Amino acid sequence: MGTFQTLDYIIFAAYALLILSVGLWVSRTKKGEKKNAEDYFLAGKTLPFWAIGASLIAANISAEQFIGMSGSGFAIGLAIASYEWMAAITLIIVAKFFLPIFIKQGLFTIPQFIEKRFNTNLKTILAIFWVALFIFVNLTSVLFLGAKALDTILGNGDGSMMMYFIVGLAFFAAAYSIWGGLAAVAWTDVIQVVLLVIGGLVTTLIALHHVTPDGGIFAGVDHIYTSANHKFQMILSRDNPQFLNLPGISVLIGGLWVANLYYWGFNQYIIQRALAAKSLKEAQKGLAFAAFIKLILPVFVVIPGIIAYVMFMQPEGTAIIDGVREDFTRADGSVNYDISYPWLIRSFIPVGIRGLVVAALSAAIVSSLASMLNSTATIFTMDIYKPYFSKRTDGSDLVPVGRITVMAALIIAIILAPALDTMPQMFQYIQEYTGVVSPGILAVFLMGLFWKKANSTGAIIGVISSIPVALLLKFLPIEMPFLDQMFYTCIITMAVIVMVSLVTANEDENPKSIPLPKETFLTSKSFNIMAYAVLVILVVLYTVFW
Repeated sequence: MGTFQTLDYIIFAAYALLILSVGLWVSRTKKGEKKNAEDYFLAGKTLPFWAIGASLIAANISAEQFIGMSGSGFAIGLAIASYEWMAAITLIIVAKFFLPIFIKQGLFTIPQFIEKRFNTNLKTILAIFWVALFIFVNLTSVLFLGAKALDTILGNGDGSMMMYFIVGLAFFAAAYSIWGGLAAVAWTDVIQVVLLVIGGLVTTLIALHHVTPDGGIFAGVDHIYTSANHKFQMILSRDNPQFLNLPGISVLIGGLWVANLYYWGFNQYIIQRALAAKSLKEAQKGLAFAAFIKLILPVFVVIPGIIAYVMFMQPEGTAIIDGVREDFTRADGSVNYDISYPWLIRSFIPVGIRGLVVAALSAAIVSSLASMLNSTATIFTMDIYKPYFSKRTDGSDLVPVGRITVMAALIIAIILAPALDTMPQMFQYIQEYTGVVSPGILAVFLMGLFWKKANSTGAIIGVISSIPVALLLKFLPIEMPFLDQMFYTCIITMAVIVMVSLVTANEDENPKSIPLPKETFLTSKSFNIMAYAVLVILVVLYTVFW
């Protein structure tokens, strides 16, 4: 097993210094000037498409993918890559059909759309939902998984250093995001995404080289595909033990659409980058650029998990690694899937490159933390503090409150993160518990965007009723896959919104529907070419690995 050497520490320290320097440099203001809300929360609306695309991926790819998805790659196989590949087409849909409406409305936050389309009460309900979700699920899980990875690589792997890593990651992300806002987050993300792609690819290639006794990357690819062929099926059969996590063909036509449309279309810390674009065309090209990156991500967030599975099972022709079974087996005899990625780094990555790879992993963690913190602050400040508590008409208190919110959210997440240690597959945990609230929120947005008769009463009753519906489907003894639960919850919520809206309709009421002329959805030639290319690649991938 490798350990960190002086050269690794030097490389890692250089990465940390670079990110902090860039973050603080782009955060600077001219003498006598102060950041206003648009500067802090939307980077002054100056981001070009390549920065938007890179920042989207950096915000999305975190320990949740590198650690959690690699763990699910070990447990499930390539089928978990549907979250990445389906996200690519979702980004195209969001860019064409949702972004034009959001940018035309001049939004800071997604809840502001709800206020314009429905009313302030519903906006406040959803803002509270999101702040709670970011803090109690997203921030805590990313902190925990990131600390777990670093503890496996840099510590003893026994959890004794976990709290130090949790605190270190939290305050590193805060060091530049608190002061600089979205501009600091987005521009450092450009560096982070390059680093995480290089680091992820290097880890996969080196692990493939070591999976067979004689070595060789192509020999490694052939060996894992031959010896773990069942791990390369995208559509799981009903008798597969992981069917409840990825329920066959309904992944393509059911609940995964709910998860993806909610995440990429109505998730503040993702869509905030697009709202900060120079123009609508730049925002749309940025999402298409991100879609291309999503297509290649399974190479270095899923394949490492399959490699770890092969090494753990040790079929004929596999390099025998001493202690591999002990490393992956918990005290209670269960398999610790989520150490797959850090275990590969610790076991096979040589000195110097190890520092680069760990820096890449840290980049993924820190960029997501910074994004979540900035968006938590944006929603709390603009949707809760400003309308209910702010006393200043000039908005001079908004940026300071945003900074205080970042610190408060971090402290809560630091306290809660260690409690996640008992979860078997963290990626699945995140999806399941996000899936309790996301179907109702998605239903409200879809009805608000595309059904003119949806009213505030219907939307409020719909989103509130979606929680007990989701929990009922989750805990009833019917063994329904959670993606199917999400799909049915969304459909039921939409039905509730329709029925309540029709029953409570008032002829004197003037529904605040959004006018959608055909011109709204016109896109540039360059975007159309990129969109068609993504679709063709997806068809090929699913045809090959069906």
